[in-house]
Formats: sequence, structure tokens, C-alpha cells
Amino acid sequence: LVSPESSVSVSAHNAVVGLAKAPGSTGLWDKFSFGLDPSALQERLFVSEENVDGFLGTAFCPSPCSQSALECQPLIEVLDVTEDRIQIRVE
Repeated sequence: LVSPESSVSVSAHNAVVGLAKAPGSTGLWDKFSFGLDPSALQERLFVSEENVDGFLGTAFCPSPCSQSALECQPLIEVLDVTEDRIQIRVE
């Protein structure tokens, strides 16, 4: 993380933390952890095609699936993610 470019904005009903990657860091972030104390952190995933596929895979099939069950799984593709919306295609 780059400290000067990172920011925090707090209002009565909301808090926003802006994080900036260090210049040599590449690739997308998969997840982040947050909490009041390091021993009680909660993990959250960023929206990506892989994370959506993983989440839906466990939601639709929490135990090990047979090959026929896997074949009937929907195909999920994250098309676009913006600050205001996410566009996902399901086949």
C-alpha cells in the first residue's frame, strides 16, 4: 500500500477507505480483512469473476458434487464493475 495516496472519509452513516497499491504491485486484489482488532478480523472478497464463480459454486453445491451436477451449474461471467453497479451474465 502507498500511504499518501490512501484515504479515509467518515460521515454520520458511512465510512470509505481508499487504498492505493505500491508502484511495483500488480494484479487485482482478491480479498481484504477488516475489524476493530487483529484477533477478530472479518474477510471480504472483491467482486471478480473468480470470486463470483467460487461463491456461487459453494452456494449451489456446498458438498462435493458429482460430474452431472457440475454440468448443470450456471455459467457466471462478470461483465462490468463500477462504483454504482455490477453487470453479471448467467447462462
